Amino acid sequence: MSYLEQFFLIAAVHLLAVASPGPDFAIILKQSIRYDRRTAVFTSFGIATGILLHVTYSLVGVGLIIASDERLFTGLKYIAASYFCYIAWHGLRAKKPEQYSNELLLSNSEQKYDNVPSVKKAFFTGFLINGLNVKATLFFVSLFSVIIAPETPFVIKLSYGLYMILATAVWFVSLSYLLTHHKVSVFLQIKGYLLDRIMGGVLLLLAVQLVLSDFN
Repeated sequence: MSYLEQFFLIAAVHLLAVASPGPDFAIILKQSIRYDRRTAVFTSFGIATGILLHVTYSLVGVGLIIASDERLFTGLKYIAASYFCYIAWHGLRAKKPEQYSNELLLSNSEQKYDNVPSVKKAFFTGFLINGLNVKATLFFVSLFSVIIAPETPFVIKLSYGLYMILATAVWFVSLSYLLTHHKVSVFLQIKGYLLDRIMGGVLLLLAVQLVLSDFN
């Protein structure tokens, strides 16, 4: 398989993975509903930086060590499950906003429920959600050990990784802009608390799934 064929295969597989609903999507939706565009965008940058962590694992072989060492892998799963539960708890507690008139909604589409977090906090929220996602770890380890030929030069592997980081950032930043568009934002102000609770439930189910996977 040529390097160009490898790239297109990797791009297709990565697109399917990044576009599928999961903790990354859930946190971007939550940030867009509860806060604002800037918060969602910097959370997206954090998610993309988390991809860098997985790519580094795979390039230096640490990912294989984590995946093969049961204790390390189990420890990482419990840390991830705990963090997912923490985020889910906040989502499940989302409250229905006070009744607004249509004029007030249109003139205050940026109004959110809580104080907007700092750029740094938003970034690290995204980074931790992705960086602690053991499914992402397994995905990238599998990608670099199965699809990418072992004889592929390091520079080519690195370029694949950089592409996936950039593609992830573009996808979630675009999603952030869509979810914080004026009309969408107005809708989310009214019904967003329901989606916030649903995404909290999704993250809680993912956490439970991680823990129960040890018993299968």
